[in-house]
Amino acid sequence: MVSEYKISALKEPGYIRLTLIITAVLFLTIFLVMPLVVIFNEAFGKGISNFFNSISDPETITAIKLTVFTTVISILLNLVFGLSAAWAITKFDFRGKNFILTLLDLPLTISPVISGMVFVLLLGSNSFLGSLLNQFGIKVIFAVPGIILATTFVTLPYIVRELIPQMQEQGREEEEVALSLGANGWQIFLKVTLPNIKWGLLYGLILCNARAMGEFGAVSVVSGHIRGYTNTMTLHIEILYNEYNFTGAFAVSTLLTLLALITLLLKTIITKKF
Repeated sequence: MVSEYKISALKEPGYIRLTLIITAVLFLTIFLVMPLVVIFNEAFGKGISNFFNSISDPETITAIKLTVFTTVISILLNLVFGLSAAWAITKFDFRGKNFILTLLDLPLTISPVISGMVFVLLLGSNSFLGSLLNQFGIKVIFAVPGIILATTFVTLPYIVRELIPQMQEQGREEEEVALSLGANGWQIFLKVTLPNIKWGLLYGLILCNARAMGEFGAVSVVSGHIRGYTNTMTLHIEILYNEYNFTGAFAVSTLLTLLALITLLLKTIITKKF
């Protein structure tokens, strides 16, 4: 019955298949190809020299450095958390496991703006924790630590959600055999677990990287938009656009687009390894 259904599905009338193909192509053209053309056209429309002048501006360089720094720190934090959480959830049985799995999806279900507001309420200068940290000279909101915190929160599920299915499929037998042969925890992880999850881990890192670079909502709330200090690339693009510096805005957008395309290429390569 299944094979007959597949054969009948492949024998749909030609006009239906043509309609579906045209719809898909039009959708991709309008929502993907045309925006990319506009971005590159606006960035290079006034000449390559203007493009390089825009991306070499000191405030732009600061925004690029902050974006890279925030992305790297967020990836490292998510790497530690993702491996730890996935290991605990898949290798051990304990109460509250389903509750933890539900919490892992929280950053995907709430608006980034709301998460940024929550951090402001928790760690702002008017909050108890914020005032306590200020006594020790630690400023989180409207500073780099707040940007890292917000970015890490919105990217939290990507690595752990890629690792959990792979670790569940892997099971516990190989680790138990290694343990019975006298291997310690690090040896089991490096020699047994990591080789089996390496491609899933890389895939999760790529997704985490893409999300961190393009984050806007949560970062916009906690950054304070301090030029030359707390503006990431996305926030800097907004400021340049609002100031009618379209060449500068689209030049920085081009850099983000190129990074996104590189990320997409890596994602495609990693996907073929599964």
